Amino acid sequence: MKKTVPPVCVVDDDPYVREAVENLLRSEGFEVETFASAQRFMARARMEPPACLILDVNLPGLSGLDLQQELVDAGIPIPIIFLTGHGSIPMSVRAMKAGAREFLTKPFSAHDLICAIQQGISETQPTELETKNDSSEIIGESSALRAVLHRIRVVAPTDSTVLILGETGTGKEVIAQEIHRQSNRKDKPLIRVNCASIPKELYESEFFGHVKGAFTGAFKDRIGRFESAHGGTLFLDEIGEIPLHLQSKLLRALQEKQYERVGDDRTRRVDVRIIAATNRDLMEEVANCRFREDLYYRLNVFPLQVASLRERHEDIPLLAKHFVDLVVKETKCPKPRLTARAIATLQDYDWPGNIRELRNVIERAVILARGGSLEFDLPITGLPLPGVISTAEEVAGQQFFTEPEMLRLERDNLLVVLEKTGWKIKGADGAAELLGVKPTTLLSRIKKMGLRREEKALSRQAAA
Repeated sequence: MKKTVPPVCVVDDDPYVREAVENLLRSEGFEVETFASAQRFMARARMEPPACLILDVNLPGLSGLDLQQELVDAGIPIPIIFLTGHGSIPMSVRAMKAGAREFLTKPFSAHDLICAIQQGISETQPTELETKNDSSEIIGESSALRAVLHRIRVVAPTDSTVLILGETGTGKEVIAQEIHRQSNRKDKPLIRVNCASIPKELYESEFFGHVKGAFTGAFKDRIGRFESAHGGTLFLDEIGEIPLHLQSKLLRALQEKQYERVGDDRTRRVDVRIIAATNRDLMEEVANCRFREDLYYRLNVFPLQVASLRERHEDIPLLAKHFVDLVVKETKCPKPRLTARAIATLQDYDWPGNIRELRNVIERAVILARGGSLEFDLPITGLPLPGVISTAEEVAGQQFFTEPEMLRLERDNLLVVLEKTGWKIKGADGAAELLGVKPTTLLSRIKKMGLRREEKALSRQAAA
């Protein structure tokens, strides 16, 4: 981050959250100032607005939502990211209608927070940001990865739409960043939209913007993501999550390169390159009437399949070393030893959560190692399916498990399924259906076992 960019301000009455967020942002190169109350921050904002504001909703005295309104009334434009442990859909809708950039609920993803901050700053001070999207973020030498890199080099210089396909955690966003970095639009903004995180009431406003007074809570004009990405690249992550009844408006913007802000009759033209990504089978979604066929063909100009980590086992040593160095830098833990035995353990695992799971496993191991050798506690895979044992010899030779071991196996198996489904419980591709149990039964087991979705250490501190 260049020194000319103002600091990021964090307003939260919880000192542990302030410290955790500050440590994360400083590790990413941001200047940070923290405040325990909205009143203290407001005095600072009138002197010099920060580059971005991380704001809790429930604050003593003046609430976060009230502070947002005061900033609007005072004409102080600041990208706001709400971070709260008391979130609700109506509250998030109100905040985002009033101009908030993002609304994250604790425990939150550190990655999502950093992306939201970078995007908020890039929209208000695009010339002040240094790009971090260098090719070093793509780690590996496998043939599967080389094939992907070759297709990136072929398509990047064009303005063709790219559809990135791959399982959850395979690094689709990094691929999108690399396409933008190698494109003729690299000096223009790359704007990311997580289509799964937008309330359905806000899709139009989020994509196309709105004018003041367009609806209750629209206190000022707000540009949408298409306008923010003008001249650059718009990355539509999790494109398969857009509700069917809203897909026609997105299709029109892609086809005609024009749109209207909500509440405005003026038609605006936009010049953007589209990159979309999904972990869904969009043709199956089309067949099941959950995704428009014409939108699918508009997006599927240049499909790019990203290999899963189990197809890239030879890349695991390089990825492991990279993540160890990264985690040591972020957590300030002493650097541990990555032994050949530890690498073999990693390569023997199937990685249903792909690179994201590898990153989380390594972070946990680095924290526990305390500077010693890394030990990886991975779920057991490759166990034979239960069946009928027909002979005494088979019974005598069969491995048996104690009650604690059986409980451990059940827990590990449940974690594998939850990672594979992205912790989705209900639905056609949810964990409950894969396990053959009712969603309520699965939720009860998760609660009984004390399972929580793996996130960075920041999330755990923030939830405390």
